[in-house]
Amino acid sequence: MINDDRPVYLKLRDTIAASILDGEVGDGDALPSVRSLAAQYGANPLTVAKAYQTFQDEGLIVVKRGVGMFVAEGATARLRASERKEFLEKRWPAIAAHMRRLDIDAADLVERTLA
Repeated sequence: MINDDRPVYLKLRDTIAASILDGEVGDGDALPSVRSLAAQYGANPLTVAKAYQTFQDEGLIVVKRGVGMFVAEGATARLRASERKEFLEKRWPAIAAHMRRLDIDAADLVERTLA
């Protein structure tokens, strides 16, 4: 979680998104219950519900009444595309500017990645 002054529900959303993007939870898989996730992270269940609601609003999770919440089919690809777009349009320009100020080039990054 990059920015500590963001609301807790957005930090939880980032955590859930990471578990989907990292393949810990795949399309069609059940997600932890609101209560379970709240207990795991020491969060208020309403806060967890708000984080899940953001995914519902985007059609990335589906609720099956009486059964639970599931990652929607195709959600991983859609989430990756939206996260990639958000990164490239909103985060990358500041990172690139900071790299220029520090005289860091792509070769420096590749070298660190391969080391």
